[in-house]
Amino acid sequence: MLMATLIGDVVASRGAGDRSALHARLTTLLGDVNTRFAPATPLRITVGDEFQGAFATLGEALQASLRLRVGLLPERDVRHGIGWGEVHVLQDEPRVEDGPGWWAAREAIHDVQHAEGHAGSRFRRTVFRAAPESPRSDADVVDAALTLRDAAVGALSERSVSILHGLLAGHTQKDLSASLGISPSAVSQRVRTDGLAALVAADTKLGRVS
Repeated sequence: MLMATLIGDVVASRGAGDRSALHARLTTLLGDVNTRFAPATPLRITVGDEFQGAFATLGEALQASLRLRVGLLPERDVRHGIGWGEVHVLQDEPRVEDGPGWWAAREAIHDVQHAEGHAGSRFRRTVFRAAPESPRSDADVVDAALTLRDAAVGALSERSVSILHGLLAGHTQKDLSASLGISPSAVSQRVRTDGLAALVAADTKLGRVS
């Protein structure tokens, strides 16, 4: 079955002062994303601070990866490798999956890690790769969109990340003004000047990718 696979891990997680708290926060976040998107293979922690899951559409995986990243920022960042290809179930309980879709996701996250060592690419946090057996005509376009998304999110202030997180959850600017204790004009200004509206619009369009 063709699926969008996602492998993620927390950047520099060994430096977390309270790893139990980080684990609890990540577990809660994965649960929230599972509830929102109902992935074919629910997101789950596999070892340490690495997690994975699989989605019926690429758009869902792209949207999930943004919510996972924004949900951990600014205290912790997260890298993602997203793949596309055949996924095979080797065992149901406990569930074990394999196949080109997973190999593509693993290659993608390795590309993220490799990019972090190069000054011009350190902003990369999400890479998409399609398995050679399951090519996609939109693969380069999707990865280009992720390059721009990574750069935009990485440049946001802590307050702007909070606002983006709320917008992605469906909250209005008025709601966010009240919950964050800032004026509606301050929220509106950040949405406008920090490109938050563009990020939300791009997320909506990426979510339509099949």
